[in-house]
Amino acid sequence: MMSQKEGMTDSKKGKNKVGSSSAHNPVARNSSGGLSEQLINEISDAKAEPSWMRDYRLMAYRVFKSSKLPEWVPSGALNRLDFDKLNYFIRPVQGTSDKWEDLPDEIRQKYYKLGIPEVEQKFLAGLGAQLESEMVYHSIKADMEAKGVIFLTTSEAIIEYPDLVRKYFGKLVSPENNMFAALNAAIWSGGSFIYIPPGVYITSPLHNFFQMETPSQGQFERTIIVVDKGSSLEFIEGCVAPLYSDVSLHSGVVEIFVEDEAKVKFSTMQNWSKNVLNLVTKKAIVGNGASVEWIDGNVGSGLTMKYPTVRLEGKSARAKIKSLAFAGSNQIIDAGAKVFHNAPDTKSVVEARSLLRKGGRSTFRGEVTISENAADSQSRVECISLLMEGGCRADTYPVLNIENPMSQVEHESSVIRIREEQLRYLRSRGFTEEASRGIIVGGFIESFTEALPLEYSVEFSRLIDIEIGDGSK
Repeated sequence: MMSQKEGMTDSKKGKNKVGSSSAHNPVARNSSGGLSEQLINEISDAKAEPSWMRDYRLMAYRVFKSSKLPEWVPSGALNRLDFDKLNYFIRPVQGTSDKWEDLPDEIRQKYYKLGIPEVEQKFLAGLGAQLESEMVYHSIKADMEAKGVIFLTTSEAIIEYPDLVRKYFGKLVSPENNMFAALNAAIWSGGSFIYIPPGVYITSPLHNFFQMETPSQGQFERTIIVVDKGSSLEFIEGCVAPLYSDVSLHSGVVEIFVEDEAKVKFSTMQNWSKNVLNLVTKKAIVGNGASVEWIDGNVGSGLTMKYPTVRLEGKSARAKIKSLAFAGSNQIIDAGAKVFHNAPDTKSVVEARSLLRKGGRSTFRGEVTISENAADSQSRVECISLLMEGGCRADTYPVLNIENPMSQVEHESSVIRIREEQLRYLRSRGFTEEASRGIIVGGFIESFTEALPLEYSVEFSRLIDIEIGDGSK
C-alpha cells in the first residue's frame, strides 16, 4: 500500500476567484481540429502544470492512438462517436470559487434549480461542482480543514501538493488499462483530490457534482481519494446533462487508496441524458483490515460501460459492491465489478440488480480472482434482472478464477418478470396498474436504495419512478 503525507510540498497560494466573463467561454475548444498534441499542450499551458504532468499527458496520448476498443463493446454502440468533433476542453469561468456568490448568476441559477446549495448546507462536509471541463466551485467546511483534510480540485492539488499527487496519480488506473483510460490521462480536466489524514473520521459526506451543458462535449474528470490509516470517508458523486441530438462523451477516472484499518464508502448516482456515452474506469486498493463499499446507480446515458475494480491487498480486507441499473428505450447498460483477492482472510460481496423496460438492455460482467496467497477468503456474487415487459434483454458473463483451494466462492444470477398475478393481487387491494408496478419495483430496488444516505435514497427512488412513468407513455 502507498503511504501518507510524507514528502508533501506545501505551497498553498489560495484559490483563484472566478472571473466575470460569461459562461462557456472556452480556453481551448478543438483549436487544432480534434484531439492532438497541440491541444494537449494548450490545456497543460492553461493549467500551468509542471513538466511531469505534460509529459504524462503526451505519453498517454500516444497510448490512446494505438489502443483499440474492447472486444465486447455492443455492436454499433459507438458508431456515433467521432473523436474529431468532440469539444475536449471548455472552461466556463476563469478559476474556481469557494463561495456561491462569486459565481456568475447564470451558473448559480443552474445549481439552485438542482438544489445543490441546500444539500451542501444540510448534509455535506464539502462539495465540488464541475460544469463542462472544470470545477467552478469547491468548498470544504472549516473543521475539516483544521483536521488536515485536503479537498481540492485535482488541478489545484497538483500545484499545491505536487509530490503527494504525483505519488498517487495513475498508480491504479494507467493509460495502458484501456482506450478510454488513456484518453482521460491525455486530456483530463476537473475532478477532485482528497486526502484524509490518519485517524480522522469524516462524519458527513464529501460530494462531487458533474454537469454538461454543451452539445458534442467530452468530460474527463480525474478524482483521486487517499484515506490514510484508521480513517474513514463517505464520498458521493452525481451527474446530469440535458438532452441534445449530438453525442457527448463522459470518460472519468477514479482512483481510491484505502490504507490499513481505514473505511471508504463511495456512492455514484448517474443520470446522464441518452445522448451521453458513459465510459469510465474506477479502481480501489484496500489494505490490512480495511474496507471499501461501492454503491453504484446507473439510470441515464445511452450507453454505460463501467466495471468498478477492487484489489484486496491486505489481510482481512473487505469489499462490498452494490449496483442498480435502469435501462429503457435506446439504453444499454454494460456494467459489473471485478474483485481481486490477493491476501488471506479477504471477503467480497457483489450484488448487481438491473431494471429493464421498453427494449432496454443490460449486461453484467463480473470477475472474481482468488490468488494462491488468499487462503480462507470468501466471495459472493449475485446478479438479478427484472424485466418489466417483453422485448428487453439481460445477459450475465461471470468469470471466477480460483487459485487457492482454501476459499469459498458463490455465484448466482437470475432473470425475473413482473407477473400478472402480482399485478392482479395489488389491483384487488385498490392500487392502480401504475401504482402496482411501482410497488413491485420499489421492493426490487430496496436493497440498493437503503445503502444510500437517506436524503439521496429518497431522490433516487423518485428518479426511478419518473423513468418508469416516462416509459409507460
